[in-house]
Amino acid sequence: MIKKILKAIWTERKKMIEQPGKKKMLLFSGSSNVELAQKVASNLGTELSEVDRKEFASGEIYLRLGESVRGADCFVMQSHSGDINRTIMEQLLMIDALKRASAKRITAVLPFYPYSRQDKKALPREPISARLISDMYVAAGVNRMVSIDLHTQQIQGFVDQPFDHLTAMPLFVEYFKDKFDGPISIISPDAGGVKRATTFAKHLDAYVGFVHKKRDPKIHNEVKSFTIIGEVEDRHAILLDDIIDTGGTIAAASRILKERGALSVNVAATHGIFSEGSVEKLQDAPVDKIVVTDTLLQNGNPEKLGNVESLSVSPIIANALTSIFTDDSVSALFMGENVL
Repeated sequence: MIKKILKAIWTERKKMIEQPGKKKMLLFSGSSNVELAQKVASNLGTELSEVDRKEFASGEIYLRLGESVRGADCFVMQSHSGDINRTIMEQLLMIDALKRASAKRITAVLPFYPYSRQDKKALPREPISARLISDMYVAAGVNRMVSIDLHTQQIQGFVDQPFDHLTAMPLFVEYFKDKFDGPISIISPDAGGVKRATTFAKHLDAYVGFVHKKRDPKIHNEVKSFTIIGEVEDRHAILLDDIIDTGGTIAAASRILKERGALSVNVAATHGIFSEGSVEKLQDAPVDKIVVTDTLLQNGNPEKLGNVESLSVSPIIANALTSIFTDDSVSALFMGENVL
């Protein structure tokens, strides 16, 4: 009897061994911006995998995966806004759980890369926090990382695993295409973003300019002075940035653009953080429209402004995850324009 059972088990196992390799894709979401993760799952034609989350009285996070992940290609998605230190820890714990449960490959999806503006030492004895973040994820067990519109491209070099850099630029191109009657100028809020602005301008047949800013490295989120470099008079100006945080740069730059004779001022920024006080700064700014994406849950009630519109990056993320799962090229989705 035992021999018959063992023979039957071996027969079934042999069938499985002889079958072509079947890949299984699982998408997990952290507790931040679940709405975006659900949209991505819908675009993929699947549902989010279950995660049991609790919190101990001491504040420690507990979680447990709700299904077997052995041999699966797992994607862990977390948008880092609000209490980002907590969201980072939650995502790291999910990655550790996947690794210990024998997932075949673990990809961390960070629509907004946390601590991305701390990518270098501006003053002595400062940490390079963006590098530390990547080290933590690799140590936790990620095999790949995905993010959208990094603050600086050098962050990719911090990671010792493959890093796919996506861009929301196709969404902005589609939004602003044929929107204006008259010439357009794409304005970068700093010299470092000129290459991104140049790529964007190519699609809209526009001129490129930038804002020259003077900062005190000892004072964060504050700019001393602004100068606009480029043609803006009698032109529609689009301020193109990766992040809107305090809104100070956007507010000051928009006023100077109007003083210089811009016909209109619009803003396109991938990550709308809208920190406390940003709405008040932007309320009086001469900005016609602020266009952001849903990489983050906006915390500062930007709807009070009345001119904020959000575009969804879910199709972009879904297409990228499909390419990763099928081992196809991700950069081909953007015709190489995700490398800026």
